[in-house]
Amino acid sequence: MSRIVLKLGGRVAATAATEAFALRAAGHDVVVVHGAGPQITAEMERRGITPTFVHGRRVTTTEVLDVVRLAFAEVNSEVCAAIGPAAVSLFGDEIGLQAHRLEELGLVGQPVPSAPSAIEEALAAGLIPVVAALAEGPLNVNADEAAAALAVGLGAERIVFLSDVPGVLLDGAVVEHLDADAAERMLGDGTFEGGIVPKLEAAIIATRGGVHAAIGATEVTA
Repeated sequence: MSRIVLKLGGRVAATAATEAFALRAAGHDVVVVHGAGPQITAEMERRGITPTFVHGRRVTTTEVLDVVRLAFAEVNSEVCAAIGPAAVSLFGDEIGLQAHRLEELGLVGQPVPSAPSAIEEALAAGLIPVVAALAEGPLNVNADEAAAALAVGLGAERIVFLSDVPGVLLDGAVVEHLDADAAERMLGDGTFEGGIVPKLEAAIIATRGGVHAAIGATEVTA
């Protein structure tokens, strides 16, 4: 039985959650990791908190972390409801998702490979762990990077990033295959920008860690 990590973007988390159930029905062990970026931004705007980003990472204070946890709780609940009774709600900071703290960004971490026992136990019981991407500390971490770190740590065969885009786009068309080295070069020269950047970076990490990676319809290969 193969093990698959499914990373759901905040915009599509609830609607795409049924993909997890379909993969489980096909005989796979499935771990869901979700983001909540749009929900976090919306709640910060509602509270009058101006977001600050450094190299694509959200500077996180205690006040911002409260918003992050609230948004994750909302999305996690929606994803679990969409999957049904097989879903197990888990928060990364409570189960041992590890990260190195990035002091200059406040309460922010860089995820490192880990295999939390709560995830292993849920899989052994035939359930689908649904993980909110917070790390021990607690620390705010990028959900794409958290998913990649878990995929490597759990020895997953595959990680799939699902979002509101069909895959990696070049000149308006979806790329079917993208070599990790080429992707890294294009990231360095600014070919890509916006939300696809952390997904590509995470896919490269996963691929080099021995995990097959796909961003929508785009396969990222070693």
